[in-house]
Amino acid sequence: MQQVADYITEEKKQELETELADLRGPRRKEILEALQYAKSLGDLSENAEYHQAREDQGKLEVRIQKIEQILQSAQVIQSKGGNIIQVGSKVVVQKAGMTEEKIYVIVGSEEASMAEGKISNRSPFGAAMFGKKKGDRISFETPRGTVNYKIIKVS
Repeated sequence: MQQVADYITEEKKQELETELADLRGPRRKEILEALQYAKSLGDLSENAEYHQAREDQGKLEVRIQKIEQILQSAQVIQSKGGNIIQVGSKVVVQKAGMTEEKIYVIVGSEEASMAEGKISNRSPFGAAMFGKKKGDRISFETPRGTVNYKIIKVS
């Protein structure tokens, strides 16, 4: 089972929509005001405030475009449970030779966060788990060599 689309959860979609509204509204207005103030200072060639405001404006517009692209192209997924691992699945795994179990949630690349136990479906680990089920063994390459896991539970 191969995954090709980008995925986001409903929560991430709402978070991005809120950020986009802020960037298009208040944040864009702040930068325009900073630009106008900087222009009022005169000579633009050596005006640090003006150059900083232009740089901030560029970064803002790039972020707006990125969010718009994500919202337009990503598929919103619902955590459905089930026994086949897919985006939205909660997976309990055990590393070969260890007794400790770890819990991960498979998410789209925009939401990945190892600190929160959210593994991207496009990472080597996430890709190795994708389409597998409880009891399956998986392995994938890391800079330190091959790592092996057993899938204990899928929900």
